[in-house]
Amino acid sequence: MTRATKDPAGAAGPEVRAPSVNGPAGAVEREPSVNGPAGSCPESAPPPLPPGPPFLADCGLRAATDLLAHTWDAVVLAGLRPGPRRRRDLLAWLGGASDKALTETLRRLQGNGLVARQAHPAAPPHVDYALTPLGVTFVDGPLHALAAWTLAHADDLLAAQESAAG
Repeated sequence: MTRATKDPAGAAGPEVRAPSVNGPAGAVEREPSVNGPAGSCPESAPPPLPPGPPFLADCGLRAATDLLAHTWDAVVLAGLRPGPRRRRDLLAWLGGASDKALTETLRRLQGNGLVARQAHPAAPPHVDYALTPLGVTFVDGPLHALAAWTLAHADDLLAAQESAAG
């Protein structure tokens, strides 16, 4: 894919070939990345920086960090680590999330393949939510490391936030 660049004055510049994520046709060489081959994030952009963002929209690093960007995602994942839970039990365990926030969180986590929804047709019917194998790796890996860091540095983090607030 090619596109013409424009300088701030609006004059057309030389065409720049954008990286292809669709395979070898039109692919360009990339710097080593944290994510592997095509469709991955470069560790650092070579000077001079090309026009546009240095990371691709489908970058695995962005997808992974997005899992921590939502308020309740990490907490819900931690709440499911002991085993499957019914929705109402999970909501009571969270102690502060609204019903809507939990619904959105569970749907987002399901969409990311971290949580599975299991409907039981028994009388009365009920639904359990549980971590998928991918969800277990996320909770036991990066989320566990973040929890350990938080326990070690929570006081310093909160003090810095209070200091910055005024």
